Amino acid sequence: MSKKEAKTNAIRILESMKIPFSQYTYTCEEFEDALQVADMLSLPYEKVYKTLVTEGKSRSYYVFVIPIAEELDLKKAAKSVGEKSVEMIHVKDLFAITGYIRGGCTAVGMKKQYVTRIDVSAKDMPSMIVSGGRLGLQIELAPEDLRRAVRAEYAELLR
Repeated sequence: MSKKEAKTNAIRILESMKIPFSQYTYTCEEFEDALQVADMLSLPYEKVYKTLVTEGKSRSYYVFVIPIAEELDLKKAAKSVGEKSVEMIHVKDLFAITGYIRGGCTAVGMKKQYVTRIDVSAKDMPSMIVSGGRLGLQIELAPEDLRRAVRAEYAELLR
């Protein structure tokens, strides 16, 4: 990162917890989907994860971290957090709920600590890549370190 570039909440939290991570930066003026980002950075799809935010019947918010080429199974997601059902939040509400914008949303450092689930596919990987908290920044870290940083649990989340 250049000296002028501000650290994101995610970076500050990982550093404060002494969690090792590496960063990938790329030029990005507006939202690029995660598959495009992986292509730009020549990263394997199965290693890159996206962060999705849902709202349950109880009006609580939940965060799910899944591989970029996969789809969230809403029934499995709801079951994993003890809800009858969950629905994706509207993109226009993302910043107000998380403090992050579309394409820069990460489970680390949201406005509040939401119940978070990471897909079990990440559990035995040496490392995974998630958004670093802004457009143009991805971070690579051990899945167990991400789990610890956001107090997450692993769950079966995919269709």
